[in-house]
Amino acid sequence: MSLAALPHQPMAGDEPVFREPWEAHAFALAVSLHQKGLFSWTEWAAALAAQISRAQAQGDADLGDTYYRHWLAALESLVADKGASSAQELGRYRDAWDRAADRTPHGQPIELLPRDFGPA
Repeated sequence: MSLAALPHQPMAGDEPVFREPWEAHAFALAVSLHQKGLFSWTEWAAALAAQISRAQAQGDADLGDTYYRHWLAALESLVADKGASSAQELGRYRDAWDRAADRTPHGQPIELLPRDFGPA
């Protein structure tokens, strides 16, 4: 695995840079799934590059502030394509996390509860 193979990866020296905790979590999840053999690093780099290209074609200004949103979208797509989860299940969890974040006071850890999976 080489971070140099990833397009636009924010780096400080040899280390990736994260602005928010969720970015580091998304990064770690992709690395973990790669290490578990769900996809090769070449597949991952291609999926991320394709996602970034799609976003740029749709008008993303490519200022660096959307990089990990592309990372997450590429990860969700690759996980669904590999059959590790469905797009529907990923959407269900995304919605649940949104509900949990909305009800959590700023600065407090977000706790995902069964009620977060209910109707909006």
